[in-house]
Amino acid sequence: MSFAGVSIARYSGDIARYTGDVASGHAVDVSTASGYHLLVVTGYSRTKASAPTTGKAIASLPFTVGGRRWSIRCFPDGDTSESSQYISLYLHLVDKDVTEAVKVQYSFSFVDEVENQGPACVRAKKAHDFSSCHATWGQKYFWNRVDLEKSSHLKGNCFTIRCDLAVATTFDRFITVPPSSIQRHIMNLLLSKEGTDVTFSVGGETIVAHRCVLAARSSVFKAELFGPMMEGTIASVIQIEDMEARVFRALLSFIYTDSLPDMEDDNVEDREAQELLWLQHLLAAADRYDLQRLKILCEEKLCKHSRELGQNYFYSS
Repeated sequence: MSFAGVSIARYSGDIARYTGDVASGHAVDVSTASGYHLLVVTGYSRTKASAPTTGKAIASLPFTVGGRRWSIRCFPDGDTSESSQYISLYLHLVDKDVTEAVKVQYSFSFVDEVENQGPACVRAKKAHDFSSCHATWGQKYFWNRVDLEKSSHLKGNCFTIRCDLAVATTFDRFITVPPSSIQRHIMNLLLSKEGTDVTFSVGGETIVAHRCVLAARSSVFKAELFGPMMEGTIASVIQIEDMEARVFRALLSFIYTDSLPDMEDDNVEDREAQELLWLQHLLAAADRYDLQRLKILCEEKLCKHSRELGQNYFYSS
């Protein structure tokens, strides 16, 4: 967050409503979309010696954040009779020509409340629409005055308010979150064979993979590769019996992507029958390696094939 200056205002029993020159200090024009300004309120003890000033505000100097001028308005005795026992705080849009609402996230805190400050805290706040018609938003019951007087926030008869704000820019409104690419990246890891550390012999073919990925996805692979059954698997080639190489490759594809792969197309003319047989073998492999999601995906697709075959039989009859 960029520093947008500091305003020093003195509390007195005859505080006038905002006039634009009630504070001294230094206001900084911040060109970025987020920043913070400090309002130092001095002479707090005068609240005890003067008549209530409910509805009367101390205002900071105007400061610029996100291309707009802002001001902090502090009501030491509350802004209404209902909040007279509280300090009320508001963020005010000083510019008068704002017809299109400006979305702003803001937060108020005492200057020593570091945990309540910064970009993460501000971005977690609800955004409010500021415009010339609705130029002020804030907190009517920011802090109980009795609690303030007992706290460490009041030091040397003064307290300092920090206002953090973030103005939504046109760029912010049109940010597009790209789709997840983790499946593609993990599958590329398998296809590239980089970092592979386990070798299988399946149907006369040699297939390599990554132990940690297999163990993380299958309890059977975990037991084989890291459990008591792992002896002899680290340096040797693991033999996979009773399974076609293309089925094992499909099994690995699911393990790395969590999605049902397409069948390797060997016979275009008899594709449907080939796919049915392939799905049956893949279902058996999923059961063998305790991959419940793959089992359900295979069963769902087999049921779909059965319904289509039934409809075709019905129409041909």
